[in-house]
Amino acid sequence: MLMPYLAVYLSGTVALASWGVGLVLGLRNFSQQGMYLVGGTITDRFGYRAPIIAGCALRVLGFALLGVVTSLPALIIASAATGFAGALFLPAVRIGLAEAAGPRRLEAFALSNVCNRTGILVGPLIGLALTGIDFRLTCLVSASVFAILTAVQIRALPVQQTSRQGGHLLHDLREVLGNRRLIRFALVMTGVYVLSFQIYLALPLETTHRAGGTVMITVLFATTGVMAIVGQLRLVRFCRRHLGEVRSLAVGALILALAFLPLALPVGSTSPWRFAPLLASAVLLGLGTMVAFPFEMDAVVALADDRLVATHYGLSSTITGVGILAGNLFTGTILNLAWSARMSAVPWLGLTLLGLICTLGMGNFRSIRQREKTSS
Repeated sequence: MLMPYLAVYLSGTVALASWGVGLVLGLRNFSQQGMYLVGGTITDRFGYRAPIIAGCALRVLGFALLGVVTSLPALIIASAATGFAGALFLPAVRIGLAEAAGPRRLEAFALSNVCNRTGILVGPLIGLALTGIDFRLTCLVSASVFAILTAVQIRALPVQQTSRQGGHLLHDLREVLGNRRLIRFALVMTGVYVLSFQIYLALPLETTHRAGGTVMITVLFATTGVMAIVGQLRLVRFCRRHLGEVRSLAVGALILALAFLPLALPVGSTSPWRFAPLLASAVLLGLGTMVAFPFEMDAVVALADDRLVATHYGLSSTITGVGILAGNLFTGTILNLAWSARMSAVPWLGLTLLGLICTLGMGNFRSIRQREKTSS
């Protein structure tokens, strides 16, 4: 509801430079993915109920602040609060899914992505109507939604026993940090996350640069939402049957790499086809995300050997969070420079190159896994 229009609001109404927009969005994402290690450790030790409730409550505060502050430091605090909220409840939600689904966890993660994309489809439509009145209204309504969710979770989630698994905290952290396979995998996935995140940063900024409004942004998000609702489960089953886990991850990275090539094509500002590259890019970004991310979630569980899964997930997301922060700062800065220098193709070609490197890296990860399995 809120995220698709945040970049436009920050660059327009608040008048932040592109690097400032990238900083706010990047810190928001880092405070979420970069703090997953904290949320994952809490989940492994105390169960999923407490972090889910605390995360929902913190989102209420963060969204409300975004609706009332305009200075860069205050926006960073508000944005970071919404991100850290996700760091609390998302590992708990995903570990709960993995435990409940058992051997069918891949399908459960795919279904979770369908629900997420349903929100991406419905949320921007509601957000468009609210933002048409005032973006601050969108923030306050979002805060109200999470206030309701907080109350529902308090009532619905079962009270759990504490200390679910794990020994001494430092011993557990050393065990997780010593998982070299997971760290290698997370480093490769960092680039994949940077590419996928551009649907929230680079694509809205480029859409505004070309179209000058929020309607086209809504169309792009709605398109990716419909794709996931209609095809996510079928696509995951097809990829698992015909490609396997690692090849599916590599194919997902390759599709994300190709998603930026349409934006590098020269299209006149008055051409009737000027929106076609935006739509093509959104479709490919959505498709690549649909292919890669359910397998990424399942791979982390497998790499953790079903022990301290939430903490392993937190470490992986901390690594990718640092990369997304750096990637967003770089992308926002390069976009601004490219527009000024009339070299608009450069950022998109750079993102494509990053995707190709990730595709090759995933192939290398496959051989590393095979060697380590053999050696063990």
